[in-house]
Amino acid sequence: MSLFVASRSAFRVAAPLKRQFQARRYATEQLSTDPKKGNNMLLYGAVAVALAGVGYYFSRSTPAVKKAEETVKDTAGAATEKLTSGEAKKALTGGDQGWVSLKLEEVEMVNHNSKRFRFRLPEDDMVSGLQIASAILTKFKPNDPDAKPVIRPYTPISDEDAKGYIDLLVKKYPNGPMSTHLHDMVPGQRLDVKGPIPKYPWQPNKHKHIALIAGGTGITPMWQLCRAIFSNPDDTTKVTLVFGNVSEDDILLKNELATLENHNPRRFRAFYVLDNPPKEWTGGKGYINKELLKTVLPEPKEDNIKVFVCGPPGMMDSISGNKKSPKDQGELKGILKELGYTEEQVYKF
Repeated sequence: MSLFVASRSAFRVAAPLKRQFQARRYATEQLSTDPKKGNNMLLYGAVAVALAGVGYYFSRSTPAVKKAEETVKDTAGAATEKLTSGEAKKALTGGDQGWVSLKLEEVEMVNHNSKRFRFRLPEDDMVSGLQIASAILTKFKPNDPDAKPVIRPYTPISDEDAKGYIDLLVKKYPNGPMSTHLHDMVPGQRLDVKGPIPKYPWQPNKHKHIALIAGGTGITPMWQLCRAIFSNPDDTTKVTLVFGNVSEDDILLKNELATLENHNPRRFRAFYVLDNPPKEWTGGKGYINKELLKTVLPEPKEDNIKVFVCGPPGMMDSISGNKKSPKDQGELKGILKELGYTEEQVYKF
């Protein structure tokens, strides 16, 4: 049995044990003094520590997870560099800057339908110019002279303080003009981008607890928030992620998210839901539903919480309702409204 398979097997055997305990309890919170509950909470802590140890041990022998750990370390390093080196020159400044042509440097196949694209910034010592949370617009002109330019937003997955490049994680969708165009690109070709497009302004400890509900590539703005929070030692925000996908292979940034869990077991939890799970899957099955969200999200009555939602239109409609436009959040609908959350507590990317 390979180390990777052994690690996965150990996690799946132990995962049901974690779900037996109180979903809203964090390791940073005081253990119950009730004799009937005390043993459970101690066992929960022991299981969590054991899982973290097993996962971390095996991850060090898994190339993909080693790369994920390096990504997290690079993020922390970039944040430290920003504090010590002053303000870097920004490639994207918004306003009247217009479109900026970026050269594709590298393409990495992530899974059966997703690729990571690294684009070079105009100067090697430049940063992207994005802030938390924000996105960029991408544009290309089809060969058809009568066709209009195709413009689509994306949230980069690279750190905002990374110098010289910007990374996009793009899933290819059937009949998706921009995703198809990007997946057909090869190093050396160029793409027009514009930004930053401001989303939700984040400051450390802006909320005590945030919940991230994502589907598919809707994970990218959530990853942007997670990077900002866990790379800042002064930010103590708790984070709960609920991530829905079709199959296990479709879980993007899985190793990076697992690394965050290993390094921050008291503050970060991730729950995965699959439409078509493998036989041995112990996580959620089907779609993200009311029962799951009621169990794992911070309660609406809790002080200073925020719920972020991003995913396909069908998922958004079911959970929160879709946005009316980039600047209009629209009415809060769906499961979150039924559970008692207010429009002020929910943000739709």
